[in-house]
Amino acid sequence: MNDTPSLPGGYLLSTDPARVDAERVHQWLSTDAYWALGRPREKQDKAIESSLNFSVYEESSGQQVAYARVVTDFATFAWLCDVYVDRAVRGKGLGTALVVAVREHLRPYGPRRLVLATADAHGVYEKAGFAGLSSPERWMALLFQPEP
Repeated sequence: MNDTPSLPGGYLLSTDPARVDAERVHQWLSTDAYWALGRPREKQDKAIESSLNFSVYEESSGQQVAYARVVTDFATFAWLCDVYVDRAVRGKGLGTALVVAVREHLRPYGPRRLVLATADAHGVYEKAGFAGLSSPERWMALLFQPEP
C-alpha cells in the first residue's frame, strides 16, 4: 500500500523524542483518551522514553497537535498505540496521515505485522490499510490491570 496521504500544509512530522511535548501528551491521554484515562505522568513519561514516537506540529507555532507511539523490536513486530489528535484540529486528515507515516517509517524494517487496538477509530486505520485480525482465535492477552 503506497497511497501515502501526506500531512496537510502547515503541519510537519517528527520522530525526534526530544521534541515531544510530554506534558501535553500526558494531558491529552490521561484526560481525554478512553484507553489511558488517569494514567500517571510518570508512567506516560516512561512509555515515551521506551517507544518510537511520532509527533505532528503546527509549523507556524511549533505547537504539537498530534501524537502516536510504537513499541517495536525493529525486526518482526510493532504495536501502534496512544494515537491522539488534538480536538481543535480533528477533521483535517492528520490522524490518517500520521498513521500512514508510521506505517511507511516501519516498512523498511520488514516487520511481519503492525497491530493496534481501537474501540472507535476503525475508519481512520482502514484508510491506512489496517483490517480486522484474520485469525483472532490465535491471539491472547494477559491483563495485569482491568481495562478502562
